[in-house]
Amino acid sequence: MSMPLFARTLAWQRTRWIIVSLALFGWGILIPVFYTAFSDVIRDLANSGAFPEELLSFGSGSLFSLPGAVTLGTQHPLAIAMLAVFAVGATSTAIAGERQRGTLEVLLARPLSRTAVYVSISLGLLLVVAVVLVALIAGFVTGAALQGVLEDLPIEHLPMVFLNGFLLWGAFATFGLAASVSFDRAGPAIGLTLAYLLLNYFFEILGSLWREAEWTQEYSLFHHFNSTEILAGAVEPIDLLICGLAFVVPIVYALVVFPRRDLAAPA
Repeated sequence: MSMPLFARTLAWQRTRWIIVSLALFGWGILIPVFYTAFSDVIRDLANSGAFPEELLSFGSGSLFSLPGAVTLGTQHPLAIAMLAVFAVGATSTAIAGERQRGTLEVLLARPLSRTAVYVSISLGLLLVVAVVLVALIAGFVTGAALQGVLEDLPIEHLPMVFLNGFLLWGAFATFGLAASVSFDRAGPAIGLTLAYLLLNYFFEILGSLWREAEWTQEYSLFHHFNSTEILAGAVEPIDLLICGLAFVVPIVYALVVFPRRDLAAPA
């Protein structure tokens, strides 16, 4: 690992890192506000039978409980988009972007192995993902405290929420890095990583809205990060295993492929 490259990776993300962290913190604060404002209305609609319960939920989350609202907050497209800034955008351009700009050769001309380059950049970007995820969870806690519903949010289970969430978003990040080491241009790497995220998201939302297609949720990584169950103390080891495998497999691929890959002459 190269500490200068690790520090440079963090420095490159500094502005976006601060902005996205603040935005996710603010989003986290809003979720308990939505819960206290609309939970009773949602329950009345569900009890009246006017709307199918599937349409009153989103993904694995809902406004029927604060933990369900937290799950909704982590699966909402706005939160997905902000987390994807780093888990998709930054990772997929990390090495392919260097190659496209013609600066990767300069970097590799230094006494740095390709493995060291990959590890340094990966650790830096995974740290960024971890911090923005902490900002989101801190927003949930702050919002619950401000709304006087902190007792509905089991604080003791939040570390497990972070672990499962980090494995989920780390899986997208390591996939992005694996795509980044596989291409000489940023475009294909971004496209492949974004398609991977959107396919997982599509399966989760499709299964939640269409009962006959509920089986598709099992094939979505998002379905294996259910804050509602975690906050209830019902952690499913299989969820951690699936997200963990999705996290590790792209790392193994990148560590095998990148050091052995021939780089084409600059275009």
